[in-house]
Formats: sequence, C-alpha cells, structure tokens
Amino acid sequence: MVTSPVRPSTDTGDPSSVAADKASAELQQHINAERIPLTRQSHPWSPGTVVFMLAIHVGGVVALLPQFRSWQGMAVLAVLYWVTVIGVTLGLHRLVAHRSFKAPRWLERLLVIMGSLSAQGGPIEWVGLHRHHHKYSDQPNDHHDAVRGLWWSHSEWMLHKIPAVEHLERFAGDLFADPLYRWLDHWFLLLQLPLAALLYGIGEATGVPGGGPGLLLWGIPLRLMVVYHVTWLVNSATHAFGYRNFKTPDLSCNCWWVALLTFGEGWHNNHHAFPQSARHGLRWFEVDITWQHIRLLRALGWAKQVRMASHNLNGWGHRRRQRQGHNPVGVAD
Repeated sequence: MVTSPVRPSTDTGDPSSVAADKASAELQQHINAERIPLTRQSHPWSPGTVVFMLAIHVGGVVALLPQFRSWQGMAVLAVLYWVTVIGVTLGLHRLVAHRSFKAPRWLERLLVIMGSLSAQGGPIEWVGLHRHHHKYSDQPNDHHDAVRGLWWSHSEWMLHKIPAVEHLERFAGDLFADPLYRWLDHWFLLLQLPLAALLYGIGEATGVPGGGPGLLLWGIPLRLMVVYHVTWLVNSATHAFGYRNFKTPDLSCNCWWVALLTFGEGWHNNHHAFPQSARHGLRWFEVDITWQHIRLLRALGWAKQVRMASHNLNGWGHRRRQRQGHNPVGVAD
C-alpha cells in the first residue's frame, strides 16, 4: 500500500503548507470524481491490439521451452533489453517527452529508434499520450487512471480504444514536423523485421541451441513481453506501492524495485513533482541508471542544458521543503 514519510503540516501560515494542502485537496477531488462505467460503448475493444498482445505473449512463453534455451539467447535478451529500455527511458521519455536535456540531432534520432523497438507505438503517439497523462494524472480522463485499479492501469487500458489519441496534435504538436517521427508513428513495427532477420541469421550461422528460431524468440517476443510488463509497472505499481517524497495531486509513488527494473523510472513521485528533471532519483539511495547514462553523455559533450530539480532531499531540512510538492527545475550546465 501507499506509505508516505511526509506528515501533514499544521502551520497554515507557511506558504509551503498551503501548497501541500492544495495538492492533497486536488488529489481527493481526483480520486472522488465520478468515472464513466467501462462498457463496450464507452470503451470499445481494440481487436488489433488484443491479437498482437496475445501473439507476443504466446511467443514469449514458447521462447522459454527447453529446446530454445541457451546462454546466447539470454545474452541477446540482456543486450536488447538495455537497448530498448534505455531507448524508452532516456530517449522517448526524458529527452523527447520532457526535454530535460538537449542532444545532437543524430543522437536523439538514434535514441528514438531504440525506443521505438519497444513496439509501444511511434514516438508521436508515445510522447503525446505521456504528456496527456501528466496533465490529467489519476483523473477520469487519464487513459491509465490508477483509480480504476491495478489491472486497468497496468495493461487493460491499451486493449481498448484510447480517446486521448485524438488529441496528439495538442500534446505532441512539436514532433509532427519531423518526417522520421511521422514515419515511425505509422511503421514502427517494421523495425522488428531487420532485427528478426539478423537474429535468425546469427542463430543459424553459429549453430546455437535452438538455432535461428531460438535467438529470434528470445530477441523479439520474449524481449517485448518483458519490456511491456516492466514499462506497465510504472503506470500501475508506482501509483499504488511505495513512499512519497512530495505531495503531488496524484497517486504517484517511489517504488524501488520498479526503479531497478526500469533504470530509474520507478522514482515516480519525484518525477511527477519535477517532470522536466533529467534526474529522477533525488535521494542518495534512489539509484537512477538512466541518470547515469545522461551524466556520461554530458561528459562526452552530447548532453547540454541538463535540467535538474533544484531540491536537496539528503539534508536535514528536506522535510520542510518537501511539503511544497511542485518546485522549480534548474539548468545544471
């Protein structure tokens, strides 16, 4: 269940106390707001998505059969997991959706392609839906509204038609001018084809256990299945389990085990308090692997104007400051 180290302030004269009380009131308003019942008319199924997800999960389970297991398959899964998750967390999320730092055009496009290998939609749709979520987090029109329950926020929401897709130009209008992003939005699934051919060819040429089909199953459906559920945990688990450093008007929490799986995205309450911060882990023990990648890029000169939360949670005075909830984000360099 949700636990919070923040105690309600009784000092009504403190501006930070007023901000915290306002956030708490907004949260209760969002939770208590009336929600339209889930019916076929209000939330029709998306047959294509249902069939695709079913196929991916069947393929992922088949990959685990003894005849397809090999250490080479595990290595392929590990490498492509890193490629895909970093593409999502570093590329689609922190760089493109929130513009928490600036990167060379070639690097941004490479990261976006890596993120698109997750088959979670094209970059315009991914970014637009994510920005929509931040604006309406845990409100009735949030497409993965956590108030509807863990199953809905984890994955069921995407098996239905998503009304927020109709507002992509409003939330991701800055991306429509890029022809690559427009192409990826329509054809992102095609990225799996050259990868599948490469894996199959390597498997056949090297004679690994399971051959080409083994590496293909571990590198495509099993990888996608794992990455899907890890990503979905940010929508579900981090809105239900963990602790809160900040009083934000949503159910976001910091969940350590989700943070480990998602390279730092599990520090979700910190992220909702400072959406434009490149660093999500704000306390010494909040390990943020994606942030370490950004630090490396900055050292190489490939990350500029890195934006970070101007907030120290490691000092004795952090309890007073944390009542403020939303705080400014500064440029670190």
